[in-house]
Amino acid sequence: MKSLLSLCLILLPCALFSQLADYYPPNDSEEWDTIGMDALGWCEDELDTLISFLDDRNSKAFIVLHQGRIVIEAYFDQFTQDSLWVWNSAGKTVTAFTVGMAQEEGFLDINDPTSNYLGEGWTSLTPEQEQAITVWNQLTMTSGLDDGVDDVFCTDPECLQFLESPGDRWAYHNGPYTLLTEVIEEAVGMNYNLYTFSKLDDIGMSGFYAPVGFNRIYLSDARDMARFGLMIENNGYWDGDFIMDDADYFQDMVTPSQELNESYGYLWWLNGQDSHLLPGLQLELPGPIVPSAPDDMIAAIGKDSQLINVVSSEDLVVIRMGASPDNSLVPTNFSIELWELLSNVICSDVAIAESEIPTWEIYPNPAQDQLTIQGVSGVISWELRNAVGQLTATGNHASIDLSSFTPGLYFLTIDGSTQRVVVQ
Repeated sequence: MKSLLSLCLILLPCALFSQLADYYPPNDSEEWDTIGMDALGWCEDELDTLISFLDDRNSKAFIVLHQGRIVIEAYFDQFTQDSLWVWNSAGKTVTAFTVGMAQEEGFLDINDPTSNYLGEGWTSLTPEQEQAITVWNQLTMTSGLDDGVDDVFCTDPECLQFLESPGDRWAYHNGPYTLLTEVIEEAVGMNYNLYTFSKLDDIGMSGFYAPVGFNRIYLSDARDMARFGLMIENNGYWDGDFIMDDADYFQDMVTPSQELNESYGYLWWLNGQDSHLLPGLQLELPGPIVPSAPDDMIAAIGKDSQLINVVSSEDLVVIRMGASPDNSLVPTNFSIELWELLSNVICSDVAIAESEIPTWEIYPNPAQDQLTIQGVSGVISWELRNAVGQLTATGNHASIDLSSFTPGLYFLTIDGSTQRVVVQ
């Protein structure tokens, strides 16, 4: 790994020094420097509201770093600093990072066909169709494999069926993603856990992957999550060295990887884009994923809102571990509320373009039996779709009867503007 000074002299402007955290926790100790909210000018009187919200929404751990130092660290119920919890799909970002490391070390090329590493017959496709799928397609969720199969986690060939040509369709499909771990193992000739540990030990991470059915789920404590987020915030750099030297791959990982879903990089979610698609949903939604968060936020997001939110412009890393906050398939409303409350603590308002703010409101949300629309002048015409984009109801009245609806995430559209609705 190159030292920062060497890299600055050879490749990068020395202004990079000012963009890096000025503190990194030691790798072999539980010590971690803190900084008071008063020193940052934050509104400490807003903290209790944020903590109560997190507690009410089944959170286990919550951490906020500023330039590497802990500003907020809270644990709930019996959870402690040493407790382990699953990252779920937030762990995909660790896989994205290790793929980049394997490419940097010359073990693989993401533009290679996946068959180069898994052999012919890893899908049920014809050899020609299969050869067209690359490691890049797995990283970007553009394999073209059918995500409508009975078990989207299944990695057996019979579960991996042709739907569209690679690169023609974005769909959040766990099966092709999971096989990236086997791609890495075949490429580097090492157990995936051992390889991951060898790459992240330098930043003090001690988490591990555990097999759960077809999946490999990453487990660690909350501070491991924070370490990973801090390294990502600093573009792969950690306390004197770049863990990842390949600046091109790193940049590609955290910027739009394709035009089908501009809010997705290499297994990272990207805020601040003009539109986004969500898991299980073939419906392009306008605006950013989390309009209440800074536009430059990148996010690792896992089931039940396991979160790593990285905001380089504000020197922030935000971590949340816990159970499901609202029983929705994709709890994006939770992230929106979280950032509204966190912004109050930070004493800052995130500017949202006027075109992204609907002129109408809905309440209550989450809702149970009835949803009310207000703020629409003239004739109301609305559509309500479920989490997979299917039209479930239409109408022209300001009250929607939800009593027969299955609990979950829905999308209400009026005059081209869409809001998320959580039905409980």
